[in-house]
Amino acid sequence: MSFSSGIDVPAVPGTAYRDAKRYWWWLPLVVAITPVLGIVLTVNTGLPAWLWITPVLWYIVLPVADALVGRDSRNPPEVAVPSLESDSYYKLLVFASIPLFYVTWIVGAWAVATQHYGWVGYLGVSLAVALTNGLALVVGHEIGHKTRRFEKRLAQIVLAVPAYGHFSAEHNRGHHKDVATPNDPASSRFGESLYAFMLREIPGALERAWRDEKLRLSPHGKRVWSPSNELLQSFLITALLYGTALSVWGTVLIPFLLISTFWGWQFLSTSNYIEHYGLLRQRQPDGRFERCRAEHSWNADHVVSNLMLYHLQRHSDHHARPTRCYQALRSDKAPELPSGYPLCFTLAYFPPLWRAVMDRRVLEVYGGDITRVNIQPGKRAEILARYGASTTTVHGA
Repeated sequence: MSFSSGIDVPAVPGTAYRDAKRYWWWLPLVVAITPVLGIVLTVNTGLPAWLWITPVLWYIVLPVADALVGRDSRNPPEVAVPSLESDSYYKLLVFASIPLFYVTWIVGAWAVATQHYGWVGYLGVSLAVALTNGLALVVGHEIGHKTRRFEKRLAQIVLAVPAYGHFSAEHNRGHHKDVATPNDPASSRFGESLYAFMLREIPGALERAWRDEKLRLSPHGKRVWSPSNELLQSFLITALLYGTALSVWGTVLIPFLLISTFWGWQFLSTSNYIEHYGLLRQRQPDGRFERCRAEHSWNADHVVSNLMLYHLQRHSDHHARPTRCYQALRSDKAPELPSGYPLCFTLAYFPPLWRAVMDRRVLEVYGGDITRVNIQPGKRAEILARYGASTTTVHGA
């Protein structure tokens, strides 16, 4: 079984630690405007193939780059983490991406409404904007975990672009509590396809977010349908953005709105799907689940995709320290994905291929004991029988 094994860069007395990736963290900002670049190149060259630059980048270029550049499991020395986290350079880079997502969305809407690309070009722009919507969700994830009110407001603003304003409430108060248990709609199960997972996760996340927001407001004597509801605050920004675009450009935008929004949601769901697939926290004698540990997340130390995703692939350390900034996240001894998220996305789109690659890895995490795995309930008897286990043995259910 392949496990990531973080290597601490030794602290040298009398010298300050230098982040070797420091000046590469601007790459996500470039990716955020690649749909705009594609539109500009199409206008100037007359070649609509440029409209597909963002999907080609995500699904082809990044997996190849991950394979060529490889992994980096080095960690900053722990003594350097406070200075890394207090360095405003990293935070400003994330903040700077937020207006870019709005620019990309607006330019994409303008392009499909006013430029006559045909359905192939229309689809290319819509998917390109959808992928940057996915990156907006990654940014919302990064700053939505922070404790300052200002950053939480910025998370609401950026999450409004992909119309996923309930994410912070659901993720912070729900997923991090229930991760790698059968109770979590955002943790995928062994034998569960990506498509079955999405049908469970997307409505389940909204339901849990609404329920948790109601619980948050209730002690303050506030109704869930009130201006204090943080979900509604973000949804209002979405309504203003989408409504204004529709009023300016008309119903020709409706397919764009549906494609860019749904495929952006798919980006988040697929990330959730691969991050905890089949992993299960075991029940303790008192009936509670064990504490979340490194082995309950799938990691990937691939350099290029980690730069694009703000170290989201160092997922085990994120669950151990949710408020830790991306530049300081560490590579732990956690189960290792076969590649970074871009290639794993493609694997997940084809369930037989995904299972051929990942099912054996899940079993290796648990020493071949299928009864310790988070199994899809409807397939539990079939899977246990396939691996010669008793249907009466339960560890985490």
